[in-house]
Amino acid sequence: MSALVLSACSRAPEVALAPQAGAPVCTAVPWPADVSGRGRVATTPDDPSVAAWGDPALIARCGLDALGPTTDDCVTVDGVDWVVRSLSDGSAATTYGRDPAIEVLAPAAYGAVPLLLPAFSAAARTLPENGRHCS
Repeated sequence: MSALVLSACSRAPEVALAPQAGAPVCTAVPWPADVSGRGRVATTPDDPSVAAWGDPALIARCGLDALGPTTDDCVTVDGVDWVVRSLSDGSAATTYGRDPAIEVLAPAAYGAVPLLLPAFSAAARTLPENGRHCS
């Protein structure tokens, strides 16, 4: 996962802040307390635009630039559109039609990322819509 570096179990996962991490909507994201039964863990940096759960860490970050039209898989979960892509060590989902966007990075141990997305629906719905939708 290019946006993070997984470190030893005793250290907080390092997360790269997204370009729009300082946007007001990203500094007030209502991140879930747990995801798939895994509790929230600290991140480095400790920034309100990022969050992590479990070990290995599942990472979420707010502040990505909105996605443009794409041929990647697009799914709708709880009324929120997400573009899903496979990574070498897991999968990623990025909100589609939201600006700024949220990205969820899930290690392979978590299974398919769309199954985790209901935990992020409330957070994603706080992001302004830009008119794009899965088709």
